[in-house]
Amino acid sequence: MIDFSEEEIERYSRHILLKEVGGTGQAKLRAASVLVVGAGGLGSPLLLYLAGAGVGRIGIIDDDRVELSNLQRQIAHRTEMVGKAKALSAAAAAGALNPGVVIEPHVERLDAGNALELIGRYDIICDGSDNFATRFLLSDACFLTCRTLISAAVLRFEGQLSVFKPHADKEAPCYRCLYPEPPPPELVPNCSEAGVLGAVTGVMGTLQATEVLKEILGIGESLSGRLLIWDALATRMRVVRLRRDSACRLCGPMGEIHDLAAHVRRKAPLRVA
Repeated sequence: MIDFSEEEIERYSRHILLKEVGGTGQAKLRAASVLVVGAGGLGSPLLLYLAGAGVGRIGIIDDDRVELSNLQRQIAHRTEMVGKAKALSAAAAAGALNPGVVIEPHVERLDAGNALELIGRYDIICDGSDNFATRFLLSDACFLTCRTLISAAVLRFEGQLSVFKPHADKEAPCYRCLYPEPPPPELVPNCSEAGVLGAVTGVMGTLQATEVLKEILGIGESLSGRLLIWDALATRMRVVRLRRDSACRLCGPMGEIHDLAAHVRRKAPLRVA
């Protein structure tokens, strides 16, 4: 076995049994690093499954505190953690699940001033936020730092998921190819305004974790260039094709976004699903 202790072999035995993973794949997971943006409904199952899988280093950034209304869906937190920083609460839960991985909590807001440096520390970035200001900031920062972005979103009874890595494939779209500009805030309610079925965030966060593991392991078919849409009420999933936009302001040949200056004015707090 590849430099694994007896405890690690037992812990990850169900992975190692998979021919698509094996000892080599588990070593890839241990060597990988992932940043989870938002320790909420999406981030909770996502980071717990990443920790359980043995991803070696996991960062969690969130500037919010645990509220009682979070616990209907944000399963990384416990009732006694109400009032505590979400990043620290989630880090404690992930560390308790797997003490063998490094958990790095960042109790701060992701903004134009820290995004490039923070994102540059990790291999893969996961968006679990609940507002377009953060999503576009992440999109631009990931493109500028050549990082893969795995983005999920939920509202009411529906979820969406995709992988964006235009740096790795000249035909792959970026987030701005799907959404060129943020919509007016009043047209897109968040979970605190429109509601969400708690289990929907669990499903989408788990699917997000699955895509992270696939990207690290290099197995299966990537969601890059595809958008998965899940309608929970209809119990229906569909996948639509996404194409790179030649007129995209970020990844297009005439792209005009070369830094995060446009985000400096946007100081909206990091809300999470």
